[in-house]
Amino acid sequence: MLDRDIVQRTNESLEDAHRRDLDMLAEQLRRRGVEVDPVLARLALFQVAIPSWALGTGGTRFGRFPGDGEPRDIYEKMDDIAVIHGLTRASPRVSLHIPWDEPDDPGRLRDHATELGLGFDAVNSNTFQDQAAQPLSYKFGSLCHTDPAVREQAIAHNLHVMEVGRELGSRSISIWLADGSSFPGQMHLRRGFERTLASLEQVYARLPEGWRLFTEHKPYEPAFYATVVQDWGSSLLLAQALGERASCLVDLGHHLPNTNVELVVARLITAGKLGGFHFNDAKYGDDDLTAGSIKPYQLFLVMNELVDAVRDAGDAFDPAYMIDQSHNLKDPMEALLQTVDNLQRAYAKALLVDREALDHHQENNDVLMAEETLRTAFETDVRPLVAELRRRGGGALDPVATFRASGYRAEVAGARRRGDYVPPQSL
Repeated sequence: MLDRDIVQRTNESLEDAHRRDLDMLAEQLRRRGVEVDPVLARLALFQVAIPSWALGTGGTRFGRFPGDGEPRDIYEKMDDIAVIHGLTRASPRVSLHIPWDEPDDPGRLRDHATELGLGFDAVNSNTFQDQAAQPLSYKFGSLCHTDPAVREQAIAHNLHVMEVGRELGSRSISIWLADGSSFPGQMHLRRGFERTLASLEQVYARLPEGWRLFTEHKPYEPAFYATVVQDWGSSLLLAQALGERASCLVDLGHHLPNTNVELVVARLITAGKLGGFHFNDAKYGDDDLTAGSIKPYQLFLVMNELVDAVRDAGDAFDPAYMIDQSHNLKDPMEALLQTVDNLQRAYAKALLVDREALDHHQENNDVLMAEETLRTAFETDVRPLVAELRRRGGGALDPVATFRASGYRAEVAGARRRGDYVPPQSL
């Protein structure tokens, strides 16, 4: 685990500069009628789940370049996530993927997570690839398949995932489907959607008490002609048909170029069906890049819609915030630290929007001043604000710098190469 003395020493070395930066920002905000402490209190409510699949190096269809010290199982992934949370104080939950990270004993994994100060967010099912012992193939679809036996197999998998999640203490399941067709005529477009809905209805009927079901859309890949759940409208149709506990999950990389994602978010909020997010970033397609690395203004505009919805609905508006990224070049832990920081910054900027002024300019059709109101918040350097939130919570003023100073990666790399790891089953 991370040496807390390292965090303290690194914070102390940055303390003077941080104080000066924070004082300057506080004075700037005070002139705008904004006090720091109320903003920090609201920012502290923003927390994001870490995906179990993002702790190892990802890859492409051309190859994978593994990094030194990658976790070898879900327990080591939990150890890494605990370090990320320890540095950020904003990522206390894990979004587990099954079967990639299915525990042999969910109760033991839950106990291990509790010891680390972690819990579990949504569990994620996988019917987009065949597994080793799987009797029937998903080559031509899963919940939409023409063969009822394949659909039953996919339904059974989702029910199994929910049972594992229930034992872990999760309260939701996220379902992304690769189902679709790559050629015109390959699939009956209406019947494929109808079979998917009928299959999801069987999953929804077995939701544990208090659970939510998230449907996730994606315009293409691997089905390049017609994906069954291709867009937010398709996802919304499913969620509305399933019932009150079904809602839509928005992955920021699951939209065609130039899509107005914040408008999609606003429409789903209006429909009462915005269930949550998979945060990442993209230039061309589903690139799974570090959130805020390509389109920081878009991320801010999405956060702006979320903060505005909280203003209107209060605690009733409670989407699930999760990361979904694949790190091929960056150290996965550093990339996740950077992502959490970028998300907090974007949310902090959205909290600084002068809502009364924005409402006034919008109602009076003052286009320029409405835009300037948003840009004033977006262009504010909120790094001292986010750093102060981490410091007050016992985290790091600079998570990446502290992580590197700790030598954690080199230490676990050596241990994991030597095999100096005692599985929790043996403790």
